[in-house]
Amino acid sequence: MLFKLAVRNVKRSARDYLVYVITMTFVTALMFAFNSIIFSPDIRERIDMVGVMAALVGLATFFIVIIIAWLINYMVRFMLQKRSREFGTYLLLGMRKKQISKLYMRENMLMGAGAFAVGLLFGMLLQQILMAVLYTMLQTDYELHLEFNVWCLLTTAGCYAGCYFLALFRCKGRFKKMNICDLMSAGKKNEEIQESHEQAKRWLLPLSAAFLLLFGLWLFFGGAIDGWNGGTILGFLVGLVLTIYLFYTGLASSIVCYIREEKKGIYKGQNLFLLRQLSSKIKTMRFTMGTITALFMLAFLGCTVAMMFSDYQNKVLKEKFPFDVQIYSRNADDDFKREMEVIEETSEVEEAYPYRIYTNRTAQVNVWLYTHLREFGSMYVTPEGEPDEEALSLRDDGCYCEYDTYMRLSDYNHLRKMLGYGAVSLGEDEYAIHIKKRVFKETQDFSRCLTIPGKEEKLKFSGYYTEPFSQDGHNGGDYVIVVPDGTGGLFPYYAELAVDIKGEAPADLSKRLDDLDKEDAYSYLDWGEDGDEEVSDGPDNSCCGSDAIITYAAVNLVRDNVIPEVKYMLSSIVFPCFYIGLVFVCVALTVLSVQQLSDSNKYKFRYGVLYRMGAGRREISDVIRRQLIAYYLCPALFATVITGIIALFISRKFIFYTGVETEVFQYFGFSFLLFSGIYVLYFLTTYIQFVQNVESGR
Repeated sequence: MLFKLAVRNVKRSARDYLVYVITMTFVTALMFAFNSIIFSPDIRERIDMVGVMAALVGLATFFIVIIIAWLINYMVRFMLQKRSREFGTYLLLGMRKKQISKLYMRENMLMGAGAFAVGLLFGMLLQQILMAVLYTMLQTDYELHLEFNVWCLLTTAGCYAGCYFLALFRCKGRFKKMNICDLMSAGKKNEEIQESHEQAKRWLLPLSAAFLLLFGLWLFFGGAIDGWNGGTILGFLVGLVLTIYLFYTGLASSIVCYIREEKKGIYKGQNLFLLRQLSSKIKTMRFTMGTITALFMLAFLGCTVAMMFSDYQNKVLKEKFPFDVQIYSRNADDDFKREMEVIEETSEVEEAYPYRIYTNRTAQVNVWLYTHLREFGSMYVTPEGEPDEEALSLRDDGCYCEYDTYMRLSDYNHLRKMLGYGAVSLGEDEYAIHIKKRVFKETQDFSRCLTIPGKEEKLKFSGYYTEPFSQDGHNGGDYVIVVPDGTGGLFPYYAELAVDIKGEAPADLSKRLDDLDKEDAYSYLDWGEDGDEEVSDGPDNSCCGSDAIITYAAVNLVRDNVIPEVKYMLSSIVFPCFYIGLVFVCVALTVLSVQQLSDSNKYKFRYGVLYRMGAGRREISDVIRRQLIAYYLCPALFATVITGIIALFISRKFIFYTGVETEVFQYFGFSFLLFSGIYVLYFLTTYIQFVQNVESGR
């Protein structure tokens, strides 16, 4: 009998809490699809660094499990509160608490199991989409095929079941403490609205706005990030959290005071009705609304970060590695014979060009960049504004070589021809600088600060060139000075090899080049790994450039091997961020929707009164729509304002340090549009079901 009763109640609950069931189904699908990436044998065979994505997806899953556990606990407690009179009636009819508790647990387990089963089916479809996207990023064809891994299923089921059992266990303890009186009155607790000190509380609203203004000014005009101390950052974070939660207290009190003061606006249409509804709902859900706002913020930020790295891999990577193969050697006399043997064994070489990078054993360009780029702040500048020679001599960042890097004009034009660029002409008394576009945007023309010696007198500056030119330690770090071939006073600094191959490079070419036992090969990544060597023991002719946030430098660069590798690394950030964003926004919208739909029965009477007072069906539908819009937009707009400030700040920093040519509003704008679409779907679902519930009571 209890089982039949549980099945009947599950059908009713699934109808009343449809949004919640859909969300749990979607979360199951997402969890299964993302877990399948971790356990996929095909991915493990193709990618050596699969552990990186596994770790980040696992970390994302950890936070998602916490939020899902909170949602389930919230919904189980919420449904218990809404059905408390029903359970109280069961007690009056002679049922024992243990039986009622067992019935309620069984209902939730049946509803959760149903959502899980449907979610797995949807997850298999989503798995194919994720795999196709990932393989496309890795520049590999993907054939659609079902991949049902036992460990993936067990992990998904374990996370899902753990959230449910934790919530039900807590609910069981709460249920044991309640008696008939508690159960019969539990449903009215949210109706007990106490209004006190509203005039004082209303000031929390302008104070919250003032703090957000101060927070924005601090972010954008508070000086360099490295100048912020831990106490300041912690203070603003604590203030931001308090603002999120206290904002709603101030908003509810402001609405109450507005009504008490009988402003003219409250008598227009159904404004008084709507304002009372909104103020009472916010007042009883202050903490929940704050939590929903925090979830929206995290969702927006997660999606914004994902958009940033996705944009980077689409726009910058091909420019980052313009040559098919490029190899560095610290030995300036290297002939690259062994490397060429490996390349010719596996690929058809169209052209191979060895050349030298030179130096005149001065460091004027390096010193200027170290003391003027924002990347370095004041690390290498004295309080008087002069270069700090001691700090420069002790530097160990590896951004630039010890001396400035030079290139002969003939080598430069040959490399430009290989890349499809036009040739550059220089007079015998001229020089040019090839520099990263990102760096040049910051430095602009600094040639007047340089003195480049020629045969008899200093060379004249000819111009800057900013095309992609592999300047992460190969053709200099950030820059290379181009001089006529006959310029004296230059010494070979290190050797380079640029190779054009026909078609795509073999997947293992980079590894085979790395495996060469070449004692004089050197990657800056290996420098100082032991922590025992002094900086002076490391080579002085290696560098990696000043790129921040995303950096990649290596002795051997094989474009067709490196780009998929970097894309996979970036996907390890993009996928979990989207994962977190989607789940968080769905959880927040589920709480908003369930709250309104559960109250729709209570609103039947109120809207029935409006109907008997002469309000038509269309007018009542309009009032419902306005009520839901105000309720839905309240946490969304507040979260948008806060996240917009933070997102614009980090977007500006990301664009500046990576050189991505994107409008600063684009990342947050795309995130906002994506979540607005999800928002509209939840809103329309809630609105349609709300209207149906209200009209069913007439």
